[in-house]
Amino acid sequence: MSESNSKSTVARLLYFFSRRSLTVSRLFARFLSTLINLLHLTKTSKIIRLNLEIAFPNLNQHEREKITRAAINNEVMSYMEFFHIWGAKTEDNIKSIHKIHGEKLLHQALAEKKGAVLIVPHFGTWEIMNAWIAQYTQMTIMYKPIKHPIADQFVRDARSRENAHLVPTDEIGVKQIFKALKQGGTTVILPDHTPDHVSETVPYFGIPLFSSNLSSKLVQKTKAKALFLYALRNKNQGFDMYIEEINPKIYEVDAEQGTQIIFQALEKLISQYPEHYHWSYKRFSANLELKKIYDIQTSEALKKVEHMRLK
Repeated sequence: MSESNSKSTVARLLYFFSRRSLTVSRLFARFLSTLINLLHLTKTSKIIRLNLEIAFPNLNQHEREKITRAAINNEVMSYMEFFHIWGAKTEDNIKSIHKIHGEKLLHQALAEKKGAVLIVPHFGTWEIMNAWIAQYTQMTIMYKPIKHPIADQFVRDARSRENAHLVPTDEIGVKQIFKALKQGGTTVILPDHTPDHVSETVPYFGIPLFSSNLSSKLVQKTKAKALFLYALRNKNQGFDMYIEEINPKIYEVDAEQGTQIIFQALEKLISQYPEHYHWSYKRFSANLELKKIYDIQTSEALKKVEHMRLK
């Protein structure tokens, strides 16, 4: 297939899936995830299984497999929902959010005009929240370009329309975020990315992993309000959104301790709803001794992880 034909195919697929209703998107996702669960079609399902074995070693195989199948279904469903959200009108996306728990926390944070750091993990269907938040504040958000130019433009356009200023994932972008916060603006940070460089390690499900301390640095240096946000699909063809406070100690401690507070909140949420976390990310390779665990046999990988857990 030529490059031009490949681009045309991607464009048609993006257009097709972004124009489907939420109901159709979810039905297709269930069909696709059923195939993946039955046939173990993708390497991604292997990554998800390994991550769950690492995170929940005390569960038996039946319990873990049940969560794994649900996690695969939910992650596929989230990505199909993303296509729908990116293609839908802003007002329709806002209407699809049926309940907002802790709404007053955001309004209070914005009223203080000291800036707000919204901490949003790779959990549930986080893209749906942009439309609602954009009603009240402009967001300055880091954006890493997608390798495929058509897909990149599609996602970039969808995120930019929601009163969002996209900045690069480098020092220039960080400076723009600091500036926005000091002016009372808002940023959204996904904390569970692995940094591109060796950094301080923070325990994550008992494993010391390189972790970005950007969120806590932003909070401590700008005195902005930190809030923890996530969204879950409901049974009524929509979503429920949750806004929660972070442990107030985050405003008093150093960047590393602040990052630990964020990851403690994340672990608590995941432990409550493990099937809604996006486990396909190779997060547990963020340690020099575990760098290759996704490329070796599962039994060997687990031995390496357990050795690191016992250190």
